[in-house]
Amino acid sequence: METVLVAQHLTKKYSDKVALDDFSISIPKGSIYGLLGPNGAGKTTFIRMLNQITIPDSGTITINGEKLSQNHISKIGYMPEERGLYKNMAIGEQCLYLAKLKGMSNKEAKQKLDFWFEKLHIEKWWKKKLSELSKGMAQKIQFVVTVLHDPDLLIFDEPFSGFDPVNANLIRDEILELKKQGKTIIFSTHRMESVEQLCDYVALIHNAKKVLDGEINSIRNQYKEGKFSVEIEQPNLLVFDKLNLLHTHVLQQDEQLLRFEIKTNPEEESNLIQKLVEIGRIKSYSEIIPTMNEVFIHTVKE
Repeated sequence: METVLVAQHLTKKYSDKVALDDFSISIPKGSIYGLLGPNGAGKTTFIRMLNQITIPDSGTITINGEKLSQNHISKIGYMPEERGLYKNMAIGEQCLYLAKLKGMSNKEAKQKLDFWFEKLHIEKWWKKKLSELSKGMAQKIQFVVTVLHDPDLLIFDEPFSGFDPVNANLIRDEILELKKQGKTIIFSTHRMESVEQLCDYVALIHNAKKVLDGEINSIRNQYKEGKFSVEIEQPNLLVFDKLNLLHTHVLQQDEQLLRFEIKTNPEEESNLIQKLVEIGRIKSYSEIIPTMNEVFIHTVKE
């Protein structure tokens, strides 16, 4: 698998505080890579390094095999959590200005802006000031500025902050479309449902250290506990009570439906299913895979 970005043994200290400690990750091309962690874990420090705002005390970052340098600025799009637009400057004017800073000509920038303003239904905002817009509307402008110069690597730090559900879905779909186009995306968020919807890979940072990373489904499977969700229609509750199944947590129990969770192991699974058939018709039987939120909480507590 082709790798776009490799960070090796990054360390950064501020006086006695360690902001990032021996941090290493590899980000595959064309993937959405989630950076997870509590506040102050080190995510922002890493992102600032990628944008060359902060220099690591030790360690290296390479993009497409080249050491990170100022030449990569035009190839990176960054949407910070704290938005960086001018509140009292006309939106169209400042979008053109920021596009030129990324090396775009006035003509190219205007063409791209017309495309994005139409796509996001914000054509009437060209002469408005940012201070006239709601936070969610301003977010759309920040998104446009981030993707306008067609960068290969995109960094989104809490991109859905301030959006209502409709616009959050709109931006989510645009991020997925950028992935289809072959863009590589780093996605930093606290919203675990967004991680499961969008990310292919994740890294969890805690207390400045990486505590786990990898393909998201593989990580979730690592934390399985052998628990299964069972639903049985028109159950014989007397048989269920008589079987006295161990490690069972009943969620619903009546004449129409018996719903419970049970813990077992592969050696006992065939025997368990035979017992379940004695109770009634099995409506569903599925393994419980922990969510990324559960993995996150478990790992941080450890």
